[in-house]
Amino acid sequence: METELPAAPSIDVDPHPVAIVASRYNPEFTDGLLEGAQRELEALLPNAEIDIYRVPGAFEVPVTVEALCRREQKRPAAIIALGVIIRGKTAHADLIAASITDSLAQSARTHLIPVIHEVLLVDTPEHAAERSALDSPINRGAEAGRAAASMIGLFKLLR
Repeated sequence: METELPAAPSIDVDPHPVAIVASRYNPEFTDGLLEGAQRELEALLPNAEIDIYRVPGAFEVPVTVEALCRREQKRPAAIIALGVIIRGKTAHADLIAASITDSLAQSARTHLIPVIHEVLLVDTPEHAAERSALDSPINRGAEAGRAAASMIGLFKLLR
């Protein structure tokens, strides 16, 4: 496991809408991911319009991402997907996580919109806390914000 986030990118981009789709389930963790992502985006892309969409659980994240990708108006330059899945005694969590990963990757490839996947699959609540606390050096929401900003800059060059 990384003990710190990658360096913040240096970005010179026009303001673009950025969407964050965050699960409401496990709010003690997802709220920290969401705030970490927002803070990082605001620091790196101060003129960006950040739209937040809260969904009931992690399984609802991909369909919302797909709907955002298909928008004709105000289509996001990048989408951040946030959630926390904690493994239990059955394979359910692994099946949900695999489905989410496949769906998010498909949306990104189909629509050529960067989708930053931080729907975490962890073994314990402690692992989730390590990755979602705002004072954590490895807050995965902040990491997602950096990745989204970096990809917006890259896609500006590619277009």
